[in-house]
Amino acid sequence: MDTETTTGENAPTALILLGCPQVPVQTSLAIYLCHALKAHGVLPTIAGTTSARKLIDVADPEGHYIGTSIDLDACIAAIAEKERDFDEIFVFVHNDGGVSYAGTMSAISSGRLIAVIYGEHAEEVAATITFPCEKVVAKAVHNPMPLVHKLKEVLA
Repeated sequence: MDTETTTGENAPTALILLGCPQVPVQTSLAIYLCHALKAHGVLPTIAGTTSARKLIDVADPEGHYIGTSIDLDACIAAIAEKERDFDEIFVFVHNDGGVSYAGTMSAISSGRLIAVIYGEHAEEVAATITFPCEKVVAKAVHNPMPLVHKLKEVLA
């Protein structure tokens, strides 16, 4: 990604797809990633379950970091129906459900797919992904820093 800030219609776009917010690091990592993407001139959109989006909204009530937030199912439908797509898609994965979301994105989107795999069993979950995607993997549950460092590499 270019580190030059781009705005307007031609700016690159990124989707941050959040499933169940069961693992504590998900919310802070999503906000961090939105901030980092904006710094690179990328317009972030968060799609998530109602619970995941509410946690994000409460953590950033004035929207300084998060950009747009949309319903997960509506987002998937729009991409599947070719009404919308993103240049990059970051799918947060900590269980089989996250793997399924990433697999769905792999099948319906033309964007660069990055699976952000975290949690107590990150390596085991990563091993179950057989479709093409980049993997960012760290055993992060409460401390987001292992994934922050790896995301910085992806964003460089």
